[in-house]
Amino acid sequence: MGQLHHFLGIEMCWHESSIHLTQPRYIAELLKKFELQNVKPFPTPIITDKTISKIDGEAMQDPSIYRSAVGLQYLSHTRPNITFTVNKLSQFLQSPTSTHWQALKRVLRYLKGTMNQGLWIQNNDNLTLNGYSDADWASCPDDRRSTTGYCIYLGDNLIAWSSKKQHVVARSSTGSEYRALASAASEIAWIQSRVSCPNKTH
Repeated sequence: MGQLHHFLGIEMCWHESSIHLTQPRYIAELLKKFELQNVKPFPTPIITDKTISKIDGEAMQDPSIYRSAVGLQYLSHTRPNITFTVNKLSQFLQSPTSTHWQALKRVLRYLKGTMNQGLWIQNNDNLTLNGYSDADWASCPDDRRSTTGYCIYLGDNLIAWSSKKQHVVARSSTGSEYRALASAASEIAWIQSRVSCPNKTH
């Protein structure tokens, strides 16, 4: 059947020793669906100096539009850099407001300017697992729960990542950091149980 170039909306661009995974067609379809093809792109997917609350803005008349647009979470398969933002916006699916909708459109406008960015998978002999974790302590203004984030590399390749609100309220930044570390360690342990990794894990 030849070399694979397109699978479930993910496009593969083959190079000598690497594969570039992108989803420009899917992004274009989303922009067309929500009539954002001709808008000016934004340089970032979210405003970092302002938190979003569930009570911000006015209730949307048709929440199904917002819920449909949050389907862009499928893009996080090749765009880890929007994982945090998509996770945050997914928390408002029950009662989205105008503020949440504006934040969601900002993500789409960011994607418009970065349509060809994606995930690189490189061929190398380094099979060392490296994990990095972080926590945004008490970042949710509604319940003061923290957000856990981690990414796992196999050699130079990013193979697992996550951004998720913690289940309990951490009383200190140290507590939230330990929970993030535990999540990353759990993911590494699961990967090691599935793949034989001869090198040392950090």
